[in-house]
Amino acid sequence: MKVVLPGAEKEFLEKLANGGVFLTVGGEKPNTMTIGWASIGTYWGMDVLTVCVRPQRHTHALLENLDEFTVSVPMSNECRQQLIFAGRESGRDVDKFDRHGLTAVPGRKVSAPIVGECGLHFECVVKMKTEMDNVDKEVRERCYPDNDFHTLYFAQVVDCYYTEEK
Repeated sequence: MKVVLPGAEKEFLEKLANGGVFLTVGGEKPNTMTIGWASIGTYWGMDVLTVCVRPQRHTHALLENLDEFTVSVPMSNECRQQLIFAGRESGRDVDKFDRHGLTAVPGRKVSAPIVGECGLHFECVVKMKTEMDNVDKEVRERCYPDNDFHTLYFAQVVDCYYTEEK
């Protein structure tokens, strides 16, 4: 069943390549981070977002326990500074929503919130995960000199929608 709205894939991929988007996980203290490596497509007859998260990221531990996340895409708001900070600071040490003026809005179908300052949202449930340790030598040397391979999460998009940005 097609859940991703027409045009949403294009918007997602454009913003992903030009500054990134927010990946947010819920729990007692929601956390958001910036991602720049991801894709969207069809697996198992469903819309699937694939996202990469390194194991040393706080978000990785949250994802391992919760298996749900949202991806929020800034449309008219730049959110450039918030994206920079969300990519550099750890949610272990700081509440990224409070510190950077981001608004955690409850998701419609998953426990993770969306980022209110963004206008396009994907709500996702993890269906599969795998460590990216089988890359070729060139990629391994360039991207993983410390063998800190990303985990690749394949997540079904259970909802996709636009909101007005705060």
